[in-house]
This record gives sequence, structure tokens and C-alpha cells, in this order.
Amino acid sequence: MNKNRSPEIMASKWFMPVSSFGLGLVVFAVSWLGGSLVSGLVSLAILTAFGLLLTLLGERSETVRGLTTRRDERFAQIDLYATAVAGMAVVGAVIVAFLVQTARGHNPQPYDWLGAIGGIAYLVAVAFFRWRG
Repeated sequence: MNKNRSPEIMASKWFMPVSSFGLGLVVFAVSWLGGSLVSGLVSLAILTAFGLLLTLLGERSETVRGLTTRRDERFAQIDLYATAVAGMAVVGAVIVAFLVQTARGHNPQPYDWLGAIGGIAYLVAVAFFRWRG
């Protein structure tokens, strides 16, 4: 009996459209609670269409397939590098936004909290991976 079915589930061609639809439902519910039903419906439609589009493209594109369902070592490495670049872009944007808000004499929140969370997460990850070997 296979106790860890997670890789099988994520490799399913239906994982992406179902998870996109699920996320769309969450955004819809939150938007509806916030008083914006139309925005929630638009978000649900966009996320559902995105999941279906990736599913259709995944049948024809090795890149889409590699980044969504069927991963090998090469795509895992590409994903790792892309995640690091995206993280650096977000950290850089948070730092710039903090500095701009401070220079204008405005309250730099929430940028100070976002920067602190990013810095603490980085230090914890470095310590964890160093300890793990």
C-alpha cells in the first residue's frame, strides 16, 4: 500500500485545473465577503480558465508539462533558479517601496513587515539547510 500518494496526485493532468478552480473559489468567497461579488466572479473565471489553459498546453508543451505535472531533475533545477530570481525581485521591490515611503515621510508599513518576514524566513532557511547538511 502506497502511503504517500501526493506525487501521484500532483502528476495527474487534472491537478492543475482542479487546484486553480479551488483557488478561484477561495478568491470568490473572500471577494464576496468583502462586498465585491463581481470581482470574485471575474477572479473565479480567470483562475479556472488559467488552469484549463495550462492543462491544454501541457499536452503539447514540454515546458508547461515540466513546470506543472511531470518534473525531472532539470525542471526542478530550473524551478529552483526561477524561484530564487522571483524572490529577489520581490525582496528588492519591498526594499525600494520601504525607502520610497520613508523618503516621502509616510508610514512604511506594510513594507517593513514584509521585509522582516522575508529576512527572518531567509535566516531560518539558511540555518535549517546548514543544520540538515
